[in-house]
Amino acid sequence: MTQLGLPLPSKLEEIRKDLSKELVKRDFSELDANSYIKGKDFLSKIWRQVLGVPMGIAIITEEMKLTTISNIFYEIGVLNALGKETIVIKTKGVDIPSDFIRTEYIEYDDRFKTKINKFLDQIDELADHYELMGNALEANPVLTIDYYKRAYLISGKPVYFKKIKKIQRIETFDYQTRFGIKNFLATENNRRKQETNVS
Repeated sequence: MTQLGLPLPSKLEEIRKDLSKELVKRDFSELDANSYIKGKDFLSKIWRQVLGVPMGIAIITEEMKLTTISNIFYEIGVLNALGKETIVIKTKGVDIPSDFIRTEYIEYDDRFKTKINKFLDQIDELADHYELMGNALEANPVLTIDYYKRAYLISGKPVYFKKIKKIQRIETFDYQTRFGIKNFLATENNRRKQETNVS
């Protein structure tokens, strides 16, 4: 989550470049609102993306307009409401809004690489935690699926995806829950097919 409209601040381009290097090392794909065009409502597209990611990384710099920063913090709020992990990367001159003052952030400086990798280490550890929670909550299949989904989105391990499919086949969920699960499985199947076709 960051400014996408041109011209991009040079500091923003520098941060994205350094961040991309660290994400690639861990096999994380980057996704922003310009990653694909659906021809539908922009906000609806952002909501769909939020549902399909394990974490959100916001980048803000002092050159950005207040309206852009407001949009970014709105998206952080959506991610937080859905239980997703978030981090803010900011330049020194940016003030964090008061409602987010307790939100952890990484200041972009000469220790950036160390700090972002500490955060990403924690994300990797969460996949194991979510698997443990999924296994422990088998009496509650909705929560089990939620934790397996989180573990899958972080790690990309097909075993979690298969567990979700198995639970979805044997459980009798209400319509809304079944629709949400089927939507996730279908979206992820399409994404995996597209990656295979590109490779």
